[in-house]
Amino acid sequence: MERQLTELWYRPRSRLSLLQPLAWVYGAVVRVRRSAYERGWLRAHGVGKPVVVVGNLTVGGTGKTPLTLWLIERLRERGLEAGVIARGYRRRGGHASARQGPQVVRADSLWQQVGDEPLLIHRRTGCITVVCEDRVAAARRLAAEPVDVILSDDGLQHLHLARDCEIALIDGARGLGNGRLLPAGPLREPASRLRHVDLVVVNGEAEHAPITATALTAAPVLRMRLVAGLAHRVDGAGSARPIESFRAGRIHAVAGIGNPERFFRDLEGRGLEVIRHPFPDHHPFAAGELEFPDDWPILMTEKDAMRCAAFATPRLWHIPVTAQLDEADAAALLDRVYRRLDAVRRRIEAPAPVDAAERIEAAPSVDAAGKRKL
Repeated sequence: MERQLTELWYRPRSRLSLLQPLAWVYGAVVRVRRSAYERGWLRAHGVGKPVVVVGNLTVGGTGKTPLTLWLIERLRERGLEAGVIARGYRRRGGHASARQGPQVVRADSLWQQVGDEPLLIHRRTGCITVVCEDRVAAARRLAAEPVDVILSDDGLQHLHLARDCEIALIDGARGLGNGRLLPAGPLREPASRLRHVDLVVVNGEAEHAPITATALTAAPVLRMRLVAGLAHRVDGAGSARPIESFRAGRIHAVAGIGNPERFFRDLEGRGLEVIRHPFPDHHPFAAGELEFPDDWPILMTEKDAMRCAAFATPRLWHIPVTAQLDEADAAALLDRVYRRLDAVRRRIEAPAPVDAAERIEAAPSVDAAGKRKL
């Protein structure tokens, strides 16, 4: 069902889908909810530290986690320590996590308990990472730690948490799909939401002209690409190998991510003969699913490796990726983020009458997107 919907969402736009009436209902709910925050009927909660959201409009992967990793490193170069909050999608406990409270990710945490992406982020960077269904609770828990900035991996639609900067990612190959809201299309919010974000980052070559149209967003549109590193054994043994060293024979490519095609195409572009095995995003792999009747290597993404480590064999390899922006785009992104952070610092340090300070703490001023007005 998931694969069929994805094919429907990302095929060229044609006649209305039978799901369109449900999309109209969904869109009405989204508009009412946003209006409630804009009018102050619902309140966005601040946590006393600046919040930067790295999110997207569409269902599926767009490269949020690699960009979050990139931001963590760039902030450290400026002497700022970032912490990360995440929902921990498809982790064990589900909605019960809100009642259980925020959970701090450890290097030895199980992906089933904290989620594959939060575990990857913590192991890659060592930064304090907190998961919880309730992002406000997660942010409050993280704000008690020695961090200067809170990065929300996803959460563009979680308006309950006030934020100071929003970065929206778009998959260049997929764009915004057929441009329709769920369930008739992949959009969680109307495309017009991009007019309210601080930055739009397109991951990969843009194959959809509307991404760069000024009518779609007033924010700067920047370019990012994912660069694959050396292949590593999932069991941690042996030495890393260049991807090209697998050209000698066929390989199995396994991908349980939002856009498996990106992974497969990258391997094929490097001259590998690939047998494709796409799985749903965050698929909980079992050993039997990867027991192919041959001895060819099995290559997968780093996120998938988080879910396969418990039964890793010598033929399982994972390929980490890093986000890369050219010098001008990197400077533009960091300039916008730092200006937002400086504005937050000035607001916090500015003297204010006690009653005014209490009003700000009780109900931070936010726009329709849940972003604090500076």
